[in-house]
Amino acid sequence: TDNDPDVLSLTGASAALAVSKIPFQKTIAAVRVGLLDGELLINPTYSERARSRLDLVIAGSRDAIVMVEAGAQEVSEDEMLQALAAGHDAIKEIIGAIDELAAGVATPKVAVEAQEIDDDLRRDTESALLEPLADAMRIQGKLESYARVDQVVDEYLASLPETDADRRTAAKRFIKDLKEKVLRNEVLERGQRLDGRSFDEIRAIWSEVGVLPRVHGSAVFTRGETQALVTATLGTADDQQKIEHVAGESYKRFLLHYNFPPFSVGEVKFLRGPGRREIGHGNLAERSLSPMVPGEDQFPYTLRVVSDILESNGSSSMATVCGATLALMDAGVPLKAPVAGVAMGLIMEEGGSRYAVLSDIAGAEDHYGDMDFKVAGSANGITALQMDIKMAGVPTEVMREALAQAREGRLAILEKMQATIAAPRDSVSTYAPRIVTITIPVDKIRDVIGPGGKTIRSIVDRTGVKIDVEDDGRVNIASTDSDSAQKAIAIIEELTASPELNKTYLGKVQRITDFGAFVEILPGIDGLLHVSEIAHYRVSEVSDELQEGDQVLVKVINVDPSGKVRLSRKALLPVPEDAPPPRRDDNKPGVGDRGRGPGGGRPRHRSQSRNRTSREHVKR
Repeated sequence: TDNDPDVLSLTGASAALAVSKIPFQKTIAAVRVGLLDGELLINPTYSERARSRLDLVIAGSRDAIVMVEAGAQEVSEDEMLQALAAGHDAIKEIIGAIDELAAGVATPKVAVEAQEIDDDLRRDTESALLEPLADAMRIQGKLESYARVDQVVDEYLASLPETDADRRTAAKRFIKDLKEKVLRNEVLERGQRLDGRSFDEIRAIWSEVGVLPRVHGSAVFTRGETQALVTATLGTADDQQKIEHVAGESYKRFLLHYNFPPFSVGEVKFLRGPGRREIGHGNLAERSLSPMVPGEDQFPYTLRVVSDILESNGSSSMATVCGATLALMDAGVPLKAPVAGVAMGLIMEEGGSRYAVLSDIAGAEDHYGDMDFKVAGSANGITALQMDIKMAGVPTEVMREALAQAREGRLAILEKMQATIAAPRDSVSTYAPRIVTITIPVDKIRDVIGPGGKTIRSIVDRTGVKIDVEDDGRVNIASTDSDSAQKAIAIIEELTASPELNKTYLGKVQRITDFGAFVEILPGIDGLLHVSEIAHYRVSEVSDELQEGDQVLVKVINVDPSGKVRLSRKALLPVPEDAPPPRRDDNKPGVGDRGRGPGGGRPRHRSQSRNRTSREHVKR
């Protein structure tokens, strides 16, 4: 398939509900929206998504949007709103088709009777609890407020007859509605929030980096009564996560894990593996930061960020985003830009005549409000979005206001973060692996790896480094000290080097022939040292001068187009002062040396010259 089946699955589930007997308030559908070259795409293909600046999933009814999940590369608020509008238009078309299908099937729905609370009980409970609950919920401090609320509720329930269990059960259900009413009255009637903040006010922020000296990067980010301890760890390509999914497999080099221990909300429970909530919050924070992580060609590390929530009173996922940014900068990761996040809330009167958009919502505002709208991004634009609502839908104008207010809050938070650490550290931690990247010719990759990986394993064993070779010729060398890395680099450069004209090499004689010797000047590369290039005098037998295994200094004097190399030894030797001029033909006796008989052609100084020059090479 060319498209991700996730949005189709959601739409298919809605269609199945529409033709079933199960009662369902409104038909919904989902689409994915991309942004490629300035154009909005509905349900882009995998290849289009890879190049898109936006990956937005929207679910909605005919009237409004009910769910949003997005990852983006710093898109503006206006671009996001245009994408939301385009996605909602596409959703309306799909819903029309589903409704037409349901009308054709015409399956009767099962009638469900809602449990009604007795009017007298409702009136008595509200009269007794509304004001005491409001006073308790206004108490500053989450634990103190919760304790007082529980006390008020327990005292009221204790006043009810113990024999009337149904009345007590109904009262407990209604108390939740009363808490919601307190919040709504506080915001819509009194124009303030339970903790006294204005609608767009961010809670007090405190942060610190380098709090854990042994890890590669660390930070504590505190906003109100929400606190995250975040660590960043740098690894090599071997540490990348392999992901297998319907469309195939992939590898991920940036991982963010979110932990929410029970003690963060004052509870005592077993510490178990991550649940749905932890996984979802971690994915959102990871999506928020991913666009700002430098590419592997610029920063060849695998990055793992872990956020441990130490205290929670709302927006812990956005605290994770802020803390992760600080920890990565503390670790020396050159982020493209710092990222911050804020959770927006909504309190809307039934019918939509009055509403209030709240910045940086606390736990009670999240629990009893109508919307949890998380927005993360840099100063330049949005990188992630998530919206969950408890109402039929959010009008576009409300979303526009929420995005604008979120931008103001995000910029204020970024300013606070930059006061803690203004830029990434100049270098990574001394405890982090050092990764050096070199580039080799693609056709030399096989020389570095060797048959069955033999060569690369040998380098690793000899130097103690980690080596990762990419298909484009990039070689990442990771080590705990620079000496080991430089040793590995020298070996790799030697394995992949090509002979250079006029360069001198210390070679090893591999084979002797009648016409010269073959000398290995680089691993796997031999050159011909012709007999005429061994010395300044005439050499009758190559074996008189060289033996297999000898090490000899030679100079490259020619490399032909086919790669054949010609070498010279005599070019590196001094010319004897009493050497005669070159003769026209050394093979004819007597020529150039008349009167010496058959042995002519050998100068008198040959033995002395040879003694001075013939063994100016190094034997093993």
